[in-house]
Amino acid sequence: MAPTTIARRSLLALSAAALATSLATGQAHAQSPAPLRVILPLSAGSGVDVIIRSAQAALSKALDGQPVTIENLPGAGGITGTQALVKAAPDGNTIAVISNNHAVNPSVFKKLPYDSIADITPITVIGGSPFVFVVNPKVPATNAKELQALLKSKPGALNFASSGNGTIIHLAGEMFVEEVGANARHIPYKGMGPMITDIMSGQVEMGASAVVAVQGQLKSGSLRPIGVMGKERLSSLPNVPTIAEQGFPGVDIAGWFAAIGPKGMTAAQIKRLHDAFVAAFNDPEVKAGFAKRDDLLILNTPEETAQFLKSERDRYAKLVKKANVTLE
Repeated sequence: MAPTTIARRSLLALSAAALATSLATGQAHAQSPAPLRVILPLSAGSGVDVIIRSAQAALSKALDGQPVTIENLPGAGGITGTQALVKAAPDGNTIAVISNNHAVNPSVFKKLPYDSIADITPITVIGGSPFVFVVNPKVPATNAKELQALLKSKPGALNFASSGNGTIIHLAGEMFVEEVGANARHIPYKGMGPMITDIMSGQVEMGASAVVAVQGQLKSGSLRPIGVMGKERLSSLPNVPTIAEQGFPGVDIAGWFAAIGPKGMTAAQIKRLHDAFVAAFNDPEVKAGFAKRDDLLILNTPEETAQFLKSERDRYAKLVKKANVTLE
């Protein structure tokens, strides 16, 4: 066979191999969808962080195997993470899971870099989390009445921590202090994790927290519960009375968390994500975790979520005004 014929056949073979490799690579890329980026405008270790990570695998399964990445972007009471969300492309691959802070911020901050209603796409309110007021174990108080007496005996001498200025945890702390008629200094932190660490170490004496964020500490005794901040006792803390039943009915506050996307998502994208969250949080293992933490599943429709976010914004406006909290 002539050398040119051999060379021609070799080139054809190489071209065929290259084409096969290219097709295989293209198929592999087609079979590997872009991950769903879930922004959490909250610190690692917060109640919402724990809950969302517990459902990460189930959410990926509900999305037919699409990878799910969770990105903590705390700061400025949730503004940092939410701003990243509203700037994202409305392609259905970037969402955020927000908390009460989203509805609080319009009243707390004089100006936001986005509109908390107009610049988002509501998907679903996933659920709610009860709050508990806790103290360092060295604080000589085991209930709300004893803590009230201690605070009044040392006006302004004790500190309460929060996950940041103007956050729902800040407002919950202010609610407690105001209801018991005492004075205490507010110490803001950048997230729940460092706040809880410093209450445990005694750097600050007390603070409100989502129950899920302190369950381990309450069990080990490194934090002491003063009372549940909602209307009912919790199965996970059966011996801890509500603060209301201890004589302070004005203390009634709890957390919630909702999935949202950037403005401009299509109806098909919204439905796909809503249905995936419903499936993921109805997974038996995920539901069992919810029950264990005393969390409440809601999973309402996008339309209901839109109305809920507006009503919460209006409700917190009154609470913020009462607490006289204003930030730049």
